[in-house]
Parts: sequence; structure tokens; C-alpha cells
Amino acid sequence: MALPSAGLTRYLLLLAQENLEFRLPEIKSLVSLSGGRFSSEQELSLNSPFWILSMPSEEVARGLMKRTVCAKSIFELWGHGKSAEELYSSLKDYQVEKMAPYLRSDFTYKIKVHAFNKTLTQEEKIQRIDSLEFLPFEGKVNLKKPDHVFWFLEDYGMDPNNIPQQPLDIYFGRWIANGQRDLIESYSVKRRHFIGNTSMDACLAFIMANHGRVKPNDIVFDPFVGTGGLLIASAHFGAYVCGTDIDYSTVHGLGKASRKNQKWRGPDENIRANLRQYGLEKYYLDILVSDASKPIWRKGVHFDAIITDPPYGIREATRRTGSQKEMVKVPERGTENHISTSSNYHLSDILFDLLKFAAEYLVVGGRLVYWLPVYKPEYTEEIIPRHPCLKLISNCEQTLSSHTSRQLITMEKVKEFKDEDRYSHILDSQYLPYKSHNSFREKYFSGVTKRIAKEEKDSQK
Repeated sequence: MALPSAGLTRYLLLLAQENLEFRLPEIKSLVSLSGGRFSSEQELSLNSPFWILSMPSEEVARGLMKRTVCAKSIFELWGHGKSAEELYSSLKDYQVEKMAPYLRSDFTYKIKVHAFNKTLTQEEKIQRIDSLEFLPFEGKVNLKKPDHVFWFLEDYGMDPNNIPQQPLDIYFGRWIANGQRDLIESYSVKRRHFIGNTSMDACLAFIMANHGRVKPNDIVFDPFVGTGGLLIASAHFGAYVCGTDIDYSTVHGLGKASRKNQKWRGPDENIRANLRQYGLEKYYLDILVSDASKPIWRKGVHFDAIITDPPYGIREATRRTGSQKEMVKVPERGTENHISTSSNYHLSDILFDLLKFAAEYLVVGGRLVYWLPVYKPEYTEEIIPRHPCLKLISNCEQTLSSHTSRQLITMEKVKEFKDEDRYSHILDSQYLPYKSHNSFREKYFSGVTKRIAKEEKDSQK
């Protein structure tokens, strides 16, 4: 059995079995945010619910669990084996001085048994607990409010149709903390005051904030703010939030409601009211009506993170101010009711404007987190937009349909922005492949049309 590096303690992470691709980047980001360095004694099985990590302290482990929505629990790992005998041998080799503080006579304890991909009977659970009688527990058992909780965990693989007789791996450890899975339900958009057609799922919003390493007192910006779901997640973690959107009605909570059985939006349906709903209004800076293609910020303004979901042209239009010929007629006298002419805002232009903005207005070390829609038959990593000031940190896929998906892209600013970086993408030899993003809407609906036609054909058989 491999030992952890000097000064590091082994921990077992129990993960939720959803959003699998997002888990590793989230854990890495949060470990670094807590002051640790991500380290594993072996190559992680990315789809497994069990990961063994090495971390410098319990404080770092607790810091991780105060933020993660991808992990359920973390344990100080005392023993691990491929069989019960290997586990017992591993436990006997564990340093007694590390065990002793938690086994004292003045501490109560209980042992929980958990099996992944198999249901154990109560009798089988008791057998597992009784097999640990060689451990020098001196305290009394307390099933309701123990001072310390220990877990016996078994992994029966990933295939529910082929469950092995014996577990593939067995672990034993001291429970440290649970993750923040409760946030998914408590921040559910189903009960949110103000929602729109594209309001972000609460779990994904918290994952994006964690990928962006948002922390207390940061300033977080969303240039395509919509109904502000991404700002809510950042505000929950103590960041001050602001955003812009070209849609006046959305920013001011006007017009038709997106909620079923509600025709018009109410008088207090807006982003500020959403933050108030969760007790986060003190983190609200402002939301402005603005065109993302024409930044309004003066030089010297810097954001700690930019977290956004740009429009793809599916449920929300991609628009910017100005005519198709970029010739804007300025009226002789401005009026308050003047509505600017809008034109189509190509997805490739949205992406490059976003990267250019992040390169200029992020602090060095700040992160840009955004969704990139892709047509799967044509997808390669080469079509991910790049910028010389930004380093690609992670790229995670969420499948939308058989032929489309969206990639959650996380980038970090690694150098100061200079004037020569402003149009770097135009000089990039890979710029032409990025233009394929412009036809995402047509490709998306072509797939929908083909699917409907196939369903109609099948129904006629």
C-alpha cells in the first residue's frame, strides 16, 4: 500500500454520482483555495465515487467540504484494502498515536456501514462492525449524538447489472465533514422569486462559482446576467456581485413571466429581490442595461472572477446594439424612450469579446468561467477560443442532446493585458475554425427537426 508524501495525511472523499466531469476541476480548485495542493497517491478513477487524496491538514479538508457540491463526505483514512484481510492489516499498521486521541474513554463513538452499488442487510452491517473489535476503542457507543463517527465503506463497482459477490475496495476512516449538497435544494429555481427561460440550475451555478475560486469579498461580474442565477451562487460564498444585460425588460423584471400559470412578472421580480430572498442583498452592487460588445468600464476596473452563460441563440437571442452594417443613426435629439437598433451578435464574436474583456478586466490570477455550446460531430479541443493572457484550466462536457453539448470552460489570467493583445485572435491562425460556432443554432435545430421526423416516421409504422 502506497504511503502519503511526508507531511500529508490521506483522506477518503465520497462523491455524488452526478456531473461526473465537473468533479475533479471543482475539487482541485477548492483544495488550492483552501491553501492546499491537490495530490493523489494513485491515478483517480474519475467515475468512481471514492477518491483517496493527500492533504496537508484537516483544516484544508474541512475548507474543501465547506464549498463543494460534488462531494458528499470526507474521512481521515485509517485503512484500505482489496479484501477484508487487507483492510484489517492496513488498520493494524496505522499509527496508534494518530488513532489514540479519538478512541479515549471520555469520548463516545459509533460506526456506520455504507456500501456503494449494493444493499446490505442489517445483519451484514453488524458483522462488519463486529469484525473491527481488534481496534482499541475505550469509549462507549452512542448512536444518537456520538463525539466521533467512523465509517466502514465498501465499493461494489459501477455496474448495477453485474454486482460482484465481494467488494472491489474496502475503506475505514474517521468522518470529518459533509459537503454542501443541501444547497442544491435550498437554492432550487423552482422556489426562486425571479426566474427566466435560461435560469441556471442551482447545482451548476455553485459548481461554476467553485471552478472560479470565488471567495469572500471578491467582486464577481456576469456580462450576460439574465435573471442572475450565477450571481446568487457567488454571493452565497461572500462575493460582491454585479452584471450587465442588453435586455431592458429582464434587467428591470418587466414583461411576460417565465413561470407556468403566471402571465406577467410581478412588481418586485428582479435580481435584487432574488438576493434578498436568500439573505444576500448586502452583496448586490448593481445590474446595468448594457451591450457586452461595447464595454462600459473605465481602465483600472478589475474583477476577481467573471462567471457567465453567454446566449447561444436557442432560447435567448444573441443581440447587440447597431445595425447589420454597423451604421447607427443618431437621432438629433436623444429621448429617454429611445430603443437602440439591434443586430445579430455572432457566437464567435461573443466568445472573443468575452475573452478579450476577461483578459483586460480580470485581476492576474482571476478566473473566467463560461459555457461554450458545441456541435458534437465537429467538436475538437482546437475550437476552444484562446487568448495569450488566459490559460485553460479545465474543460468539462454537459450533454444537451445526441448531437449537441456545452463545455464548461475555466480559464485563468496569467499575465497583464497589453494593447497588442487586444486583437490577438484576428492574427491567430486557428481563428477560422472558431467561426463554426456561428452555425450552432442551425445545427441544433437541424438535429431537432431530424429527430421529430424520425419520431413521426416510427409512429406510423
